[in-house]
Amino acid sequence: MLSGFMNLLMGCFLPRSDRHVHTSSETGGRQDGLLWYKDSGQHFNGEFSMAVVQANNLLEDQSQLESGCLSLHESGPYGTFVGVYDGHGGPETSRYINDHLFQHLKRFTSEQQGMSVDVIRKAYQATEEGFLSLVTKQWPMKPQIAAVGSCCLVGVFCNGTLYVANLGDSRAVLGRAVKATGEVLAIQLSAEHNVCIESVRREMQSLHPDDSQIVVLKHNVWRVKGLIQISRSIGDVYLKKAEFNREPLYQKFRLREPFRKPILSADPSISVHELQPHDQFVIFASDGLWEHLSNQEAVNIVQNHPRSGSAKRLVKTALQEAAKKREMRYSDLKKIDRGVRRHFHDDITVIVVFLDSNLMSRASSAKGPNLSVRGGGVNFPPNILAPCATPTEPGGT
Repeated sequence: MLSGFMNLLMGCFLPRSDRHVHTSSETGGRQDGLLWYKDSGQHFNGEFSMAVVQANNLLEDQSQLESGCLSLHESGPYGTFVGVYDGHGGPETSRYINDHLFQHLKRFTSEQQGMSVDVIRKAYQATEEGFLSLVTKQWPMKPQIAAVGSCCLVGVFCNGTLYVANLGDSRAVLGRAVKATGEVLAIQLSAEHNVCIESVRREMQSLHPDDSQIVVLKHNVWRVKGLIQISRSIGDVYLKKAEFNREPLYQKFRLREPFRKPILSADPSISVHELQPHDQFVIFASDGLWEHLSNQEAVNIVQNHPRSGSAKRLVKTALQEAAKKREMRYSDLKKIDRGVRRHFHDDITVIVVFLDSNLMSRASSAKGPNLSVRGGGVNFPPNILAPCATPTEPGGT
């Protein structure tokens, strides 16, 4: 028994040279230690590249690319759906979104016989309500699930239009070619909801005028109620429904005064972008990437290298930056196992969607094969804690 425990403990700190690259039959991706990647694939409107690097004991980032029919009816519309879900406090919410959001979207697309801002908003709302009912059911046995939440970034390419919906601080950035100069400009398509942004703090203060402590500067970081950096999310029920902000929830998450209205929102910011022939690609990524790379730096990396492996290249560049900030070599950072790795960088998810203008001009009723890819990680069976697991807190994203 003791030797088994020691092996488990040692496994946390030993270099992971025993990990070799292998192919995952489930998604066609490959695993290299804590890095999962799919260098290239074909979607309805062009090519794509995906990569995920795990830092937490349990991967809290989830992601998917769905291409083909965006409705329950064969008649369509057809296109590509991209989702990046950056969880915090645990993996439950991001996993739930991965399993349900796209299905809700297909249902509302069928009902309304087309893609629209309203369809996407309703899919988010149904996902939030579904997770709330899950928390209600699990609360008596697993009360800490009330403090688990997720950012939620979605892109829908349909009929020459890109819809971008967001909750939290993941980001979608477009690379657009400028013919006159040959440059590729970075254009941010998503609005972010992190109270480190002054306008988001002002929004929170205007929504809660009676609460002087709605946003607090704690350890040099702005946080909602001193707890969390984002103002919008799926989940985080403890800051939306007062009946969950009480014992037996951990004391660190409980507010002193009861609240009458939700503190966080699940209403996404949605933008609509008519795609142009000079729009080259879109990078969808969790904030783990943007912590280390600017929008333009990321766009330049994609533009100046072959398409294949773009997402992996962005992740590796971010990891090299993370290593440099800690004055260590990238090769040494790679040897640090999950859990301990979280002290150096966050889980990072990147999906690069390349746009083929010939394919973009296809009618949304033009049929294509259905493709479903989910971002991987070092997976464990449900309800089994990873070695060296420590309670995480939803302090940021």
